[in-house]
Amino acid sequence: MTDRLTPASLYARIWRTYLGWGRSLLPLAAVVFVPIGLLDAIPLSVDLGSLDPGGGLLAAGVLLAALALVGTSLVGEVFYSGAVAVSLTHPNDGEPPTLREVSRRLAYGRLIAVDLIYAVAVIAGLVALVVPGVLAYIWLGLTGPVVEIERRGVRAAFARSVRLVRGRFWLVFAVLAPIELASEGVGALADLLSQALLGHTFWADWLAESLSNLVATPFLAVACVLLTVELIAEKDGAAPPLHSAPASR
Repeated sequence: MTDRLTPASLYARIWRTYLGWGRSLLPLAAVVFVPIGLLDAIPLSVDLGSLDPGGGLLAAGVLLAALALVGTSLVGEVFYSGAVAVSLTHPNDGEPPTLREVSRRLAYGRLIAVDLIYAVAVIAGLVALVVPGVLAYIWLGLTGPVVEIERRGVRAAFARSVRLVRGRFWLVFAVLAPIELASEGVGALADLLSQALLGHTFWADWLAESLSNLVATPFLAVACVLLTVELIAEKDGAAPPLHSAPASR
């Protein structure tokens, strides 16, 4: 199993899974990311020009807006990856679970706690020296799927993510980091398109944030879930079955 865990093979499987489950993953993404897009649009729409540059308020406003964007994005990514884990490992003969089935199974309290802790850890690392934030992003990036796949508690899920990544850091980095960077590019393109349609308005910011998350985050979530399942199988010798595509009828 170790030999087949390469970035190229994983990207091929991520793409197949993304295409196979797109019709069920995208509505789920809309439920999560349209409201989060609204939260993301609020700091983008703050009138920073009204702040006093001489007093350092402008720099503080820019920093707080950037941190707010990172925080809300991470919260959405972790929660959504947990929901995708439910979908792709759901014991339903390979058929996509309904939104109601997913909502019933989600461990909301644990996912929310993981979301907040993960976002704070990454943001604190980025503020410190950037590199600690990147390390936190990779080492703790599988926590959301672990919560749903293995039904672990918050502390145990973080510890499990670290154990899964240990010895495979560069593999996880080679899969997740390019997708995260690509999602930033998708966000920039969505911003340009939204401003062309709606101008420099709050509604354009909301549309841009929602669109970029709808397009990019399902791919990232599938990557996190697939990595989690594969690394569980590598470490333990067995893992829950992962449905790469809905069962054909």
